[in-house]
Amino acid sequence: MAVKMYYDKDADKGLLVEKTIAIIGYGSQGHAQAQNLRNSGYNIIVAEVKGTDNYNLAKKHGFEPVSAEEASRKADIVHILIPDEAQKKVYYSDILPNLTGNKALVFSHGFNIHFGQIQPPPDIDVYMVAPKGPGHLVRRMYENGAGVPSLIAVYQDTSGKAKELALAHACGIGAGRAGIIETTFKEETETDLFGEQTVLCGGVTELVKAGFETLIEAGYQPEIAYFECFHELKLIVDLFYEGGIGGMYYSVSDTAEYGGMTRGPLVVDDKTKQRMREILKAVQDGSFAKEWIAENQAGRPVMNALRREHKELQIEEVGRQLRKMMPWLQRKD
Repeated sequence: MAVKMYYDKDADKGLLVEKTIAIIGYGSQGHAQAQNLRNSGYNIIVAEVKGTDNYNLAKKHGFEPVSAEEASRKADIVHILIPDEAQKKVYYSDILPNLTGNKALVFSHGFNIHFGQIQPPPDIDVYMVAPKGPGHLVRRMYENGAGVPSLIAVYQDTSGKAKELALAHACGIGAGRAGIIETTFKEETETDLFGEQTVLCGGVTELVKAGFETLIEAGYQPEIAYFECFHELKLIVDLFYEGGIGGMYYSVSDTAEYGGMTRGPLVVDDKTKQRMREILKAVQDGSFAKEWIAENQAGRPVMNALRREHKELQIEEVGRQLRKMMPWLQRKD
């Protein structure tokens, strides 16, 4: 059965007209969703820490940021858009005391709800609006008259209208122009973590590093290795994005198509897939969540060491030098 896709025509945008929406955090998603919702005609309050870069950015964008406590007290809908690891503390200290009946609590990722870090009171709606793209793209597409597809989910429906609120909210950020799919907090959280770890962030990064290092070790120039294993990746991803795997293979040479289809499975084989299953299991049983929570409680020793290690990679140094020669790559937003 085909998945049902929702669009602007399926939403009652009037549900949010009389409500005040608090955006807690003006980072990547916060700045995009707050501006899009405001441009859609809704009343928005932004919460940020005074004196921070994000606070100043919100001021620059015409908001008057307040504390999370004040924003959640004044708002009917409280949308938490600060990092996963910071949400629990801010929620219990500043937000929960102000979640009186008939309010709604909103997330763009289900981590803290699904893994029990945040326990919402029983007399409020809890739903999710999760755009499938980074904040800068969410904003840029909205300004261009388009949108980024989004997921919605309902965790708690006290009012009987949580799904309708989620649809209207998603349309307010522009997702109704592109398509909205209903999911659950469990499905969104587990698939999101798995995708990040095995493909989108972890898998791709390690594949690129391994390819680059293999060519360097064989005596090839670092700059050539960078272009072949890193720079051109965007061109291939764009072809994926526009036409799927078939569209990509149609657009490359027959030599590349044959080589890719015959050699690719030798790199990513059944053993790779088995390790992916193990990673998925760690996501599903909560062991990755426990590890990440403990890592933050300990001051991030592993993450900080890995950040230093990655900063010093040869592929990063080569890339920094080559990108200086390509000023058109510099992000404008």
